Amino acid sequence: MVAYALSLLAGIVLVQQLTVLPNYPWLVAALPVVVMNAWLRYWHCLFFIMGILWAMLFASVRLQDQLPVALEGMDIPVEGYIADLPRQDDRQSRFEFIVTESPKTLPTPLKLSWYFPDQQLKAGQHWSFTVKLKRPHGTFNPGGFDYERWLFAEGIGATGYIRPNPKPALLKQAPDWNSITVWRQMLVDRLDQLLPDSPQLALIKALTIGDGNSISQAQWDLFRKTGTTHLVVISGSHIGLIAGLVYFLVLRLWAWTGLLAWSPPKVAACTATSFAVFYSALAGFSVPTQRAMITLAIVMIAIVLKRNTRPMNVLAIALCLILLYDPLAVLSVGFWLSFLAVGLIIYTFAGRLAKPGYIAGVIKINWVTSVGLSPLLLFFFQQVSVIAPLANLIAVPIISLLVVPLSLIAIIALFFSPLLAKALFLPVNISLQGLCWFLEQLANIPMATITHPTPSIWALLFAIPGILLLLAPTGIPSRWLGLVLFLPMAFPNKPMLQPGNVDMTLLDVGQGLSAVVQTSHHVLVFDTGAKFSIDSDIGKTVLLPYLLYKGIDQIDTLIISHGDNDHVGGAETLMTNLPTKQLITSAPQQLTPYSPTPCQAGQSWNWDGVSFSILAPPPIQFPSENDNSCVLKIQSDKLTILLTGDIEAEAEYWLVGTYGENLKADILVAPHHGSKTSSTTGFLQFVHPDYVLIPAGYRNQFGHPHKEVLSRYSNIKATWLNTADSGAILINASDDSWAVKTWRETEDHYWNFR
Repeated sequence: MVAYALSLLAGIVLVQQLTVLPNYPWLVAALPVVVMNAWLRYWHCLFFIMGILWAMLFASVRLQDQLPVALEGMDIPVEGYIADLPRQDDRQSRFEFIVTESPKTLPTPLKLSWYFPDQQLKAGQHWSFTVKLKRPHGTFNPGGFDYERWLFAEGIGATGYIRPNPKPALLKQAPDWNSITVWRQMLVDRLDQLLPDSPQLALIKALTIGDGNSISQAQWDLFRKTGTTHLVVISGSHIGLIAGLVYFLVLRLWAWTGLLAWSPPKVAACTATSFAVFYSALAGFSVPTQRAMITLAIVMIAIVLKRNTRPMNVLAIALCLILLYDPLAVLSVGFWLSFLAVGLIIYTFAGRLAKPGYIAGVIKINWVTSVGLSPLLLFFFQQVSVIAPLANLIAVPIISLLVVPLSLIAIIALFFSPLLAKALFLPVNISLQGLCWFLEQLANIPMATITHPTPSIWALLFAIPGILLLLAPTGIPSRWLGLVLFLPMAFPNKPMLQPGNVDMTLLDVGQGLSAVVQTSHHVLVFDTGAKFSIDSDIGKTVLLPYLLYKGIDQIDTLIISHGDNDHVGGAETLMTNLPTKQLITSAPQQLTPYSPTPCQAGQSWNWDGVSFSILAPPPIQFPSENDNSCVLKIQSDKLTILLTGDIEAEAEYWLVGTYGENLKADILVAPHHGSKTSSTTGFLQFVHPDYVLIPAGYRNQFGHPHKEVLSRYSNIKATWLNTADSGAILINASDDSWAVKTWRETEDHYWNFR
C-alpha cells in the first residue's frame, strides 16, 4: 500500500512542476493508457498516471473559478456573508466572503479587506458591499512566501477591498446557527467577555478554537525560535492526543460498567471519533485537522471492524484519501512536515523489540523529529531551532496533558457555568505564562537558532536516505554514515562572486522600492519597502526571507533614499534582525536611534573592484522631499546601474546639468516608480539605459507606471520591466557580460499570475 500511495503522490507532485496545464484533449487521450495499465495490472504505473490526471483535472477546475480579467478594477455590488473569523489590525479587517448575490459571476470565496471599518465585523454577518477586485496576485521573490500559490490552494479566486461609497450595509446580524464558523465566533465573544484582561487569551483562542489572529508577532517569533509553533495551533498531534485520552478513558469506564452488549473497544472508538470531530469543528475543520481526522477515522474503523492494521499502511491510506480529497494539499508546507513527522515516528518505533518507557519515548520522539525534519525546515524556512528538542520536551506535556484538556473542558463549561469555566482557565493561564517565560529564556541563548542558505533539491534528496540510515535500528552497522549524506546540505555549493563582479536584485515589494546589491565580499541594501501595520512590513515579509535565502547574515551599508513609507517602512525590522555596519539616508531625523550618516552628493567608495557613488542630493536641498532622494551609481567593468529613489523633474534637471554624459548607465531603476512627473526626456537621453526597471505595485492607486513615461522609454529603445508583472528582477554582471532575468521566468508555475 505504501508503494501505491507514493506513486499517487509522485504523479500529483509532478503536475505541480508544470508552467502550463495541458488541455482537456490530453486528459481524454490518456484514458487508453489508464485502461491498458489496469488490464495489465501495472498498479504502480496506474496510481502514478491517475495521480497526474486527477491533479490536472482538479487544478483545471480550480483555475476556471478565478476572476475574469474584464472584471478587474470594476466597482461591483455584492451581497453575502463573512465565512471566517475576521483578522483585524490597526488599519484594516480581512476576511473571506461568500457571495450570494451579484450582477456579475464571481468566484467564491473572495478575500476582502475593509480599511478602517466603522463597525465590528463578525463571522456569519450578512453584508451588502461594493467591492473592487483583482485576480490572485502577490509579491514574487526568491525565498519569499508565494501568496499566489496559497490563494490557489485555498480556492480563493479573487482578492479586493470594500469601497466606502456607497456605504456598506449590514443586512443580517442574527447568525445562522447551522454554521460552524458562527459557533466559533460565539466562543470568541464569550472568551473575550470571560477573560478580558488575560495576557494568554490569544494562546487560549489558538489552542481551543484554532483562532491565531490575536497572537502577536513577538509571540510567533518566540515559538519559531524555539521550534514550538506546532503546539500553538490545533494540529494533528492535538487531535490524536484528545482522541487517545478519550479512547482509553472510555475503554476503562465501559469495561468497568459491565455493559458488554456493546464491545468496549467499539464504544471507545466511536466516542473518541466524536470528540475528535468536535475538536476539529472548533478549529473550523482546517486542513491540518482534516488530515488528522482522516487518519484517525481509518484507525477507529479498523478497531470497530476488528481488523489488524500496520501503522505504515494506515499512514499510506490516509495519504491516498487526503490526495483524492484535495491534491493541492501538496502545495502546503504543513502537509510535508506532518506526514514526514508521523512517518519518522512510525519508522523508529514500530516493529522494534525494545519498547522505551514514557520518558525515554518522549525524549526519543523529540530527537527523531528534530533531526528528521531539519532538512525540510532548512529547505522551506532556512532556519533550524537548536533548542527545539529541549523546548518541546517541556512544552509538549504542558500543552498536551494540561493546557488543552483543561481548556476544552472549560469551553464546554462556558455553556452552563461561566464561573466554572473561569476557574478552569486559571491554571491554564498560569501554565501558559510559565511556559512562555521558559521559552523566552531558551530563545535568548546565543545560537539558539541556526540560519542557513537554502539547500538545493539534490542536497535534500541526499539527506532523506541519510535520515533513514541515521535513525535505523541499532543492529544495522555504520549508521553514522548517514551524517555523511547530510554534508551536501550542511555545506551548500554557494557560488561566489569574483572581484569586479556585481549582482543586484530589485525585489518585488508592491508599490515601493527595495534592492539588494552584492559584490564578492560586501552587501548593500537600497531602501526597504513599506510598513503596513505594527506586525507587518516589507522588511519582515520580503527582505529578511530573501537575505536568508541568499545566506546573507550582515549588511555593510543600508541606504534609505528618503523618508516616504514605501522606502523606509522595513528599515527598523531589517536593522533589528541583521547587523548593519552603516546607514546612509537623506532623512536622518526619521532614523536617529541608528546613528545615520546624511546622504549627500560626492560620497563614494569601492568594494571589491566595484565603485559606488552618491550623485544626489546636493548640499542645497530641493523643496520636494522626493527630489532629495539619494541617487546611487554603481559601476563595474561591464555594467553601470543607476538607482534614483523618487526623484522628479527638478532633481533630474539638476543631475543632467551637473553630470551630463557621466549619467550614462546600462540599467536605470525608474525614478518615482515611473510617475508622470519623472523620467523626463532630457534625463533619459543622457542616461540612455538598455533596461529600465520599474518598482511598482500591481494595479496601484497612483497609476504607475504612466503610459506617457512608458512611451518615453520606448522612444530611447530601452527595454522596460515592471516588478508587478515580472516579480523580482535579477541582474548579474560577470567578467564577460551581464544579464537580466525575472523571477517569474525562473520560477513560474501554472497557478502563478500571467
